[in-house]
Amino acid sequence: MDSQQSQEKIVETLSILRTQYPSHPMHDAFAHDPWKMLVAVILSQRATDLATIKVASTLYAQADTPQKLLTLSTQQLESIIKPIGFFHQKTRGLQKLANIIIKTHAGQVPLEEPALLALPMVGQKTTNIMLSLYTGTPKIAVDIHVHRISNRLGWINSKTPKETEKKLTKMIPKDWIAIVNQIFVRHGQEICRPISPKCSICPIHHLCKRLGVSSHR
Repeated sequence: MDSQQSQEKIVETLSILRTQYPSHPMHDAFAHDPWKMLVAVILSQRATDLATIKVASTLYAQADTPQKLLTLSTQQLESIIKPIGFFHQKTRGLQKLANIIIKTHAGQVPLEEPALLALPMVGQKTTNIMLSLYTGTPKIAVDIHVHRISNRLGWINSKTPKETEKKLTKMIPKDWIAIVNQIFVRHGQEICRPISPKCSICPIHHLCKRLGVSSHR
């Protein structure tokens, strides 16, 4: 398959998935506010989107700014975050994050890559999500779903998220880059599971090489 055919197949795949998943619950709930979105993405680590939205909404009902978050005691914040994983670590991280946002960035979430990467609890994936949403920068936020699905489709052969991001950025047309995380995360949660994916109901089964899939439904 030449590069043009490959890109056409990629666009066809992404187009089908965009129709299947026209929005992302986390984006719908919090993308209007960079602070809320940043905190929600941090909370979502090792947690489902639905659980994250519930916990984040409870938090924002009491503290929806970095200043208000710091008025909560550690015990109060932990009790809110406890329903999702790693709540001790996330509590300490959010307190540090709020302090830095207030002291270093005048209470506003910075939207430059070096500044985002310097924040506690913020890595490349979170940075790419924020840049894609708020600056229009074509960045692919690679998580376990993006890494698994892009390899399973046969688009790439990669071992690490960094390698996955580099290869996908080179091959996916720029206009499609920003939505890759949004649609692959939902597809990975609902159909393209790590074990026994639901290939029989997958809208892109005819475009997938199913590499590494030993059993499916």
